[in-house]
Amino acid sequence: MTDGAPQAHQVSELELERRHYRSNASRRSILIAVTSTVAFVAVVWVVLVNTPGWEDVKYTFFNWEIGKDAFPSILEGLWLNIRALFFAAIGVAVFGTLLAVLRSLRGPVWFPLRALATIYVDMFRGVPVLIVLFLVGFGIPALDIFPRMDAAVWGTISITLCYSAYVAEVLRAGIESVHSSQRIAARSLGLSHGKTLRMVVIPQGVRRVIPALMNDFVSMQKDVGLISVLGAVDAIRAAQIEVAATYNFTPYVIAALLFIVISVPLTRLTDYVAARMNSREQIGGVV
Repeated sequence: MTDGAPQAHQVSELELERRHYRSNASRRSILIAVTSTVAFVAVVWVVLVNTPGWEDVKYTFFNWEIGKDAFPSILEGLWLNIRALFFAAIGVAVFGTLLAVLRSLRGPVWFPLRALATIYVDMFRGVPVLIVLFLVGFGIPALDIFPRMDAAVWGTISITLCYSAYVAEVLRAGIESVHSSQRIAARSLGLSHGKTLRMVVIPQGVRRVIPALMNDFVSMQKDVGLISVLGAVDAIRAAQIEVAATYNFTPYVIAALLFIVISVPLTRLTDYVAARMNSREQIGGVV
């Protein structure tokens, strides 16, 4: 190596010892966590299978044959839940954003719109989703002013109306968390009020409330199953039909597991996004 060549970085013995210690500590923590989890599950299983009514519960809720026969129809019903969730999410994103913008308008001239948006949000946040489903799904068709539509459509509309109110409040909190200097700077650059909201305020506000929005989405994914009360044959209704035919509750367990399969990845994604945003905010700071 020539005299002017850079020297290769040498890791000190102390640093190597620290890395070795951290590696051993990490493996030890994983081993302890796995061991304690296995022990806990084993204890719960032993206690459960030794209860007096375990055999009856096993036959009623965990019957393999009945579950296997009911699975195709429940899976087909789940596809309806997924479609309803897709369209409801789009409707909530659009309508919730509109409500949040209306509630954040300033000036006395906008008071009627602010009041209308406030009344809407207060009303639909206060009424249970199930009651909204009944009122919309059975009340609006009774007016006979719309063409006959499937029950799943009315259920999707009901979910959209309810969750738009929740999402609007989350978005409004994000919009109001943006410092007023951002608005002033945008207006000083010649941006109109609409462009300031669209290009400056809303993007920053949404970024700050993404974890809360994703939690609302996970909650909406569960409540989409309530459209079954209107007669839509989704996963829950399909499970209910199978239960009525077999007098066995295993189809309900199958439906619950399918909903868990959908919600768990969304929940983990929410945790990941929240942790990533938190780490970005703490870059350069002392944690």
